[in-house]
Amino acid sequence: GPPVAFQPITAEKLAELLQAVHQKPGNKDLVDGKGTAVTMVLTNEVAKAAPEFEYHQTRDHIFQILDGEATYYVGGTPKNPRQTKPGEFLCPDSEGATAVTLKKGDYFFIPRMTPHKRVTKTSVSFVLISATTA
Repeated sequence: GPPVAFQPITAEKLAELLQAVHQKPGNKDLVDGKGTAVTMVLTNEVAKAAPEFEYHQTRDHIFQILDGEATYYVGGTPKNPRQTKPGEFLCPDSEGATAVTLKKGDYFFIPRMTPHKRVTKTSVSFVLISATTA
């Protein structure tokens, strides 16, 4: 197919989008992954906790916290995992997981096959970059 066009995201545009997701918490695709192995999503969430750990066979994550705070539980040994679709897994617990609390300005890299889940007690806004390879 045709090459993917470059996509600048200015600080002003990011601030505008951040204001929009603060008014209506949720996700906004910044780069949708069509024609590329990368997705970039702007997210705002309020008082939310993932019910299970997830991990991915071919996907790495990079989080940049824009404001607020969230705790990520990462690593450990998945307990009772199940495959939800090719290369995607969920499990109710990951024995030995480490808690990492991230705040505004922090970045966090989670490599593929690393169990992880997020707990947000108040609110957090972040950019998630996911890179997928075979």
